[in-house]
Formats: sequence, C-alpha cells, structure tokens
Amino acid sequence: MRNVMRSRAMTFTFLLLQSPPLPISPSPPQFSLSSSAALLSSTQRFFPPSQGSRLRSASFRTLCTKSIVPNMQDLGSPLSYLTQREAAEIDETLMGPLGFSVDQLMELAGLSVAASIAEVYKPEEYSRVLAICGPGNNGGDGLVAARHLHHFGYKPSICYPKRTAKSLYAGLVTQLESLSVPFVSVDDLPEDLSKDFDVIVDAMFGFSFHGAPRPPFDDLIRRLMSLQNYEQTLQKHPVVVSVDIPSGWHVEEGDHEGGGIKPDMLVSLTAPKLCAKRFCGPHHFLGGRFVPPSVAEKYKLELPSYPGTSMCVRIGKPPKVDISAMRVNYVSPELLEEKVETDPTVQFRKWFDEAVAAGLRETNAMALCTANKDKKPSSRMVLLKGFDENGFVWFTNYESKKGSELSENPCAALLFYWESLNRQVRIEGPVERIPESESDNYFHSRPRGSQIGAIVSKQSSVVPGRHVLYDEYQELTKKYSDG
Repeated sequence: MRNVMRSRAMTFTFLLLQSPPLPISPSPPQFSLSSSAALLSSTQRFFPPSQGSRLRSASFRTLCTKSIVPNMQDLGSPLSYLTQREAAEIDETLMGPLGFSVDQLMELAGLSVAASIAEVYKPEEYSRVLAICGPGNNGGDGLVAARHLHHFGYKPSICYPKRTAKSLYAGLVTQLESLSVPFVSVDDLPEDLSKDFDVIVDAMFGFSFHGAPRPPFDDLIRRLMSLQNYEQTLQKHPVVVSVDIPSGWHVEEGDHEGGGIKPDMLVSLTAPKLCAKRFCGPHHFLGGRFVPPSVAEKYKLELPSYPGTSMCVRIGKPPKVDISAMRVNYVSPELLEEKVETDPTVQFRKWFDEAVAAGLRETNAMALCTANKDKKPSSRMVLLKGFDENGFVWFTNYESKKGSELSENPCAALLFYWESLNRQVRIEGPVERIPESESDNYFHSRPRGSQIGAIVSKQSSVVPGRHVLYDEYQELTKKYSDG
C-alpha cells in the first residue's frame, strides 16, 4: 500500500511571472515570452528533444459533468435586524444582569472589526489605515480595532478629534501611543484622503446617534463621500469600512436621502441594525461574538454561526466577481540566461532553498499530473519528499487513482508554484518505483497517527461515511497500542 515514484530523464521549465516583457538574450536558447510570464526553456538545453514535449499556449474550456453547489456559510438563511430600541436594550442587558463591562464588549467589538478587515484587505496591499474615531463607544471600537490592526501588520493612524475624558478611552489612547501609532489632527489630514491611505475605518457614530453630524465630523463625512468619485475610474481608491452604522445614516432608515457614505465594508456588531438592509457594498460582516442564548431567544435572533475560532463571519451573499477581469501586475527581477545554472536540478535547489528561506507555507507542495491509458489527464496536490540528480520522489498508494494511472502510463508532470516569489517550475518525465526498502524507511519515519491514517485511508475509493474511517482508526490504534 506504500509507494514512491521517481521521475528520471526530466524536462524542466523555470517560469518567472512578469507583466512587463523581460530582456531577451540574442543567443540560443532564448527566453520564450508569454503575456504573463517569462519562460526559460530548458528542453533543448539540458535534454534531447525526444525526451520531453512542450505544451503550447492555448485556450481551454472545461466541461463539467456534475452540478456543484458551493457550501457557503449561511447563504440565503434568515437574518435578524435590530431596531434602535432593541439594540439599546440588548446592550443594557449585556452590561447589567449578564455581567459584561463596557470595556469587555469594546475589546471584542474592536477585535471583530480588525478581523473582518484582515479577511478581505490584506496588509501587503492595504497597509495604510486611517481610523476616524468619534467620542462615544463606536469611537472606542475604532481605537481597539486600530490596536489589533497594528499587531496584524498594518500601519494605522488615528484621527480622534473629540477625545473622551473617561479613563477607559484615555487608556486606549495610551495603549496606541505605546505602540507609536500616530494621532493626526483634522487640520493635518489631507483634503484628498486617497493619496495617503488604503483603508479608512469609519468609527464616528454608532446606533445611539441622533440628529445631524456637527463639526468636525460633518467635514470628515464629506471627505469620505468624495472618495466615491474614484469608483468611476480605474485607479485604486481607499476602501471605507464602517463600524456597525455608516456615520450619518439613520439607524433604521439608512441613507434615506441618498447622499451619505457608501462604505465598501460594513461590520455589524451583535446583530445587524435595520439600516444594514440598505447596505449595497460588497462586504458585510457580523462581529461581536458575545451574544448569549438567553438574549438570542428573547429577541428571536436569527444569526449565522461563527466558523471555528473566528471573531467575524460574512453575512449575505459574497460579491459577484468578473473572473475575466481578475488580473495581477507581476513585478519580478530579471531572469537572465547567464545567471541560470546549467544543471536544472541545481537551479531547482537554488529556487527551492530561496522559497524555504522566504517562509512560504508547504514549499514542497506540488501538483502531480498523470494520465491513464486513454490519455485522460488528472491532477492533485502532493508533497515532494526528496530530490537529487536521479529524480524527484513522492509517495502514494499503489491502489489510488494516481497509482493506477502511473501503472498504465508511467509518465508524469510536476508543477511547483511559489506565489509570493512569482515563480513556477514545471518538470516532466518518465516515472518508476523506488526500492521497497526506501518506501518502508519513509513509512516508519512518519508519526504514529499518520501511519495508521495511511492504512485506514483507501485512496480514491468510496466509503459509506466518515464514521467508518473513524471506527477503523480507533480499532487500529487499540490493536497497535503496544507501539
């Protein structure tokens, strides 16, 4: 049941993803350029043409034979919305008979906001954050969110024009100052916020706010509204994330006059307020994982369950994506022929070591592509377990689909993709089994649980249910309890 395959007489292709064209060496073999990648062809250089073939660029359409329904979290399920009175009553209950303090709820709320931002807007692209905080609890949520965002790797700045004298808020300011998070006055903020910030957290007013915003918040809201003009252009513009209520909206009627903030993300806390029904942005999250069953039952709250240990959960339908418009501008250093090792295995080791040094997750993960005797291809992700001048080694089950296909057609293609380095390596060649002793040595080097799991798992076979695997696992665990 244990198997290792080794690929020999291989064809290598090293790819460096690059949007702008790279310089082409005038002497053969030359770089072969495509629209999104520079290919260094090693087929002619390292092996005779008869030992490998190259796939030419083509367009493909894959036909599905089954309907696949995505299992989205609570997609289309009922969702409760709170009135202003209900939201206030729930807060009073939480901080009264249920024993929560305002600083506890604020910490959980701010962490939920930061977690929601991190789910969508990664610090590599959206590092510069401006948190605009009002004088109340909503502003406190923004201060806490900024602290967590700092620890998540973002670079937050705070605009906190009307500071609250209470010790809770003073403590939040001290915590941020100890992290060297800058505080910016309204006068020092640029009129056009798009040039200095990637994410703007709107934490000015919450559900208890009444009336029209007063200075300086009316001007800050105007500046956020002006950012909407950038949506009509192709240039990147800052995203606006509103905490619980978009500032200036009516808590129940929403932006009823149509001229308010239109945030890109809304993070509802405890439960969505009625105004959230009018939110049309692409990202709506629920945060504040602190609603006890008694409150949910009293107010008949229908809320999505939080996945795992997450402090936030997406609600509503995810945004529609135009797949054809999805693209990335690849920026990579030059890949010059004179800087590439003549031995492709040495070049692979160089790139592999650099991927390991970069801290990439599962650097040894690779796509293994096989085909049966009828030339029908299939692929899956496996782990590389060794390589040298003789070939690349991985392990599989002889009776799996890939094992049976390799028995029928002992040729395979490997693909390594190191996304953050913009690098790919393709390897193609014949496959053979390595000695059984090597397979046994590897199997006995695996953790005990992995050994038992490998025996229980009949790869590519149909099982009645998960319970069957679990029962077999428990049975073998007891059987070999002596070690």
